[in-house]
Amino acid sequence: MAAFAIKSLVSQITAKHSPSDRASSRIEIKSALISVKRRCGSKIPVLAASIHSESDQTIEALKKKNGNAKNIQSNLLQDAEYDVASKDAHPRPLSSTHLSNSVSSGSCLRVAYQGVRGAYSESAAQKAYPNCEAVPCEQFDTAFESVERWLVDRAVLPIENSLGGSIHRNYDLLLRHRLHIVGEVKYAVRHCLLANHGVKIEDLKRVLSHPQALAQCENTLTKLGLVREAVDDTAGAAKHVALQKLEDTGAVASSAAASIYGLNILAEDIQDDSDNVTRFLILAREPIIPGTDRPFKTSIVFSLEEGPGVLFKALAVFALRRINLTKIESRPLRKQPLRASDDGNNGLPKYFDYLFYVDFEASMADENAQNALRHLKEFATFLRVLGSYPVHTSMV
Repeated sequence: MAAFAIKSLVSQITAKHSPSDRASSRIEIKSALISVKRRCGSKIPVLAASIHSESDQTIEALKKKNGNAKNIQSNLLQDAEYDVASKDAHPRPLSSTHLSNSVSSGSCLRVAYQGVRGAYSESAAQKAYPNCEAVPCEQFDTAFESVERWLVDRAVLPIENSLGGSIHRNYDLLLRHRLHIVGEVKYAVRHCLLANHGVKIEDLKRVLSHPQALAQCENTLTKLGLVREAVDDTAGAAKHVALQKLEDTGAVASSAAASIYGLNILAEDIQDDSDNVTRFLILAREPIIPGTDRPFKTSIVFSLEEGPGVLFKALAVFALRRINLTKIESRPLRKQPLRASDDGNNGLPKYFDYLFYVDFEASMADENAQNALRHLKEFATFLRVLGSYPVHTSMV
């Protein structure tokens, strides 16, 4: 009966793809893949663009001959087996332009993360799934898409940092995509100052890293008198310094990045605050079944009508039931950021229209949490459950 109640509530609050939609999506992705013999231990995706172009030429020729390219392509993909090896020790991460060229043996869990090898996100993915195949992606959007298109099984993406605050881009993408939060992982970030071998701290004039990493090490970098330059990610900065053999430039990145790209660690733990922790969300195509056997957290997003005390009423549905809120984040509603004033101000835009992201400590298997959301739904203009998942407490 409890399981039925949970399913009934979620179906009322969230829109789910029909089985036919999921099936057609999976078939579309699989039609672009080829059979590849690979070892599960590989941490890098293998791209098969050259193989596809060769097969496409064969298909096109046969298409002119009998006009049945669809069946021919299917036969080619079933009959052919390829052994593919990457020649690049540090291949480029997935981008949205070649997602469909990615292949997997399917013998182990594939987990997408944003950045290149050595990124903190890769370490977080490996912490969440120690035996996974970590797949780098160029952008956050690409990681979301790769899960939706069945190219990977999970995505592990940062959502907030104890020093730098929220990752707003990922909040927006959570709403845009139809993935579910199935877990979280907290990772302690330890920044290092890296440089090529033979380069000393006094030789450095500038340092490269992600903007948040540079901000988290502001005091140390200021004392060293280094010019700070922002790049897309920490590991990417280390890779650039190594490949370009820069002698006056360092990078702020992880010790793992130093090992991967052959750099020397000039200083460790250079962050201004030792308690530097990033919280990552684990995303999947399907939600997990929430339980009550251990602490759970639920994430939701909702919008409200403008008016006095409306937000107070929304939060009160949790307080009345003694449900603890762990986070609230507001983001402007993109399609309608301004609401017209109704106070006689000539109808000019006055109010921002907001979406509210809330995390609370309760499982959707708990009747108390179900009642809270039913109550909230009475005056919310929009409500969606993003996920109900086990709380992660380890900071290692």
